[in-house]
Amino acid sequence: MKLTLEVWRQKNSEDKGKFETYTLDNANEHMSFLEMLDVLNEKLTKEGKDPVAFSHDCREGICGSCGCVINGRPHGPDEEVATCQLHMRKFEDGQKITIEPWRAKGFPVLKDLVVDRSAFDRIMHAGGFITVSTGSAVDANLMPIPKAIADEAFSAANCIGCGACVAACKNASAMLFVAAKVSHLALLPQGQAEKTERVKKMVKAMDQEGFGNCTNTGACEAECPKSISIRHIARMNREYLSASIASE
Repeated sequence: MKLTLEVWRQKNSEDKGKFETYTLDNANEHMSFLEMLDVLNEKLTKEGKDPVAFSHDCREGICGSCGCVINGRPHGPDEEVATCQLHMRKFEDGQKITIEPWRAKGFPVLKDLVVDRSAFDRIMHAGGFITVSTGSAVDANLMPIPKAIADEAFSAANCIGCGACVAACKNASAMLFVAAKVSHLALLPQGQAEKTERVKKMVKAMDQEGFGNCTNTGACEAECPKSISIRHIARMNREYLSASIASE
C-alpha cells in the first residue's frame, strides 16, 4: 500500500506544533495502525529525522494507552476497536490519512501524538476505589447479585480509560469515563457504602481538571472502543443529585 500521512508534530507542550506530510510505499493491509507507524518511524530514523512519538503498551486493546484522532475520528474508522486494533485494510491504497492527538484542555500534548492523561489518574485517586474492609473472597453463591445488575456493572468496568470519549466530545467532556467508574463501583454491594462521597469527589476532580460538561450528543458512546453506554452518565447524574441533596 502507498499512503500519504499528514501527521501532527509537536516538540513539547510549549511548541505550537504543525502537520507534516510523509509518504509510505511499503505499508501492508495486514498491519495494525501502530505497526504502520513503526514502519514510518523506521523510515524517518534511516533518514536521520526524529521519529513520531505515539503512546502504546499492550497493543491488544486492553490497557488504553494508545489513541489518536485518525481522519477526524478517535481511534479511526473501525468500530469498537482501539487504535492498536485498527488494521490498514480499513484504508485504501493511495489514501491520505490525517493523524493527530486527542484535543482537550485536560489532555495537554507532551510530544507529537502523546498527550498527558494523568488527569484521569487524579480523578480515580479522588474516589474511584473501595476502602471498606470486605474480608476475604467468599464463595460465588454467598453474595447473590441479580444478573441484570452484574451485567451492568461489568459493562461499566469494560472502560479502559483511553480518553476517546473526551476527544470525541465537542465539549471535551470526561463524563462517560467518570460515569463508567462510578457505575462500576456503585452497582456492586462492596461499593454501596461509599457511593455518596465517591460521586461527589470524582465529579469535583473532573471539573477541576478542566473537562467540559455533557450535552448528550452521544459522540462519546459512538467512538468508545468498548461501547460504554451513555446510560451510565444518566446514572451518575442521579447519584450526584441524590448525594448533593443528602449532604444539605
